[in-house]
Amino acid sequence: MSDTSARLLPWSDPEGKTCLLVGDGTGYVSRVADDIEAEQLSYAAELIDEARCLLDGRTWTSGELQLLAVELTEALAEVRRVAESRGARLRAWAEAQGS
Repeated sequence: MSDTSARLLPWSDPEGKTCLLVGDGTGYVSRVADDIEAEQLSYAAELIDEARCLLDGRTWTSGELQLLAVELTEALAEVRRVAESRGARLRAWAEAQGS
């Protein structure tokens, strides 16, 4: 990755705007972003398992379904952001390689 590559960070600023990091991907903020992305992906996997258990039981309440929908929506938004960030970095790397 070149020194001018911008990375979509896995968080927003207080106003909800996108945060980007320009650098080579080896600094402290990049490592923090990597850790947060890993946590977000892990949480999404746990939530999927929880959803499957809840739905398989067929004994859910409307409140449980509503909470599950809210949590799944939040997790999906985070996973989408991770995918967009990693896809952009992959494209930048491929361009730098001449692919």
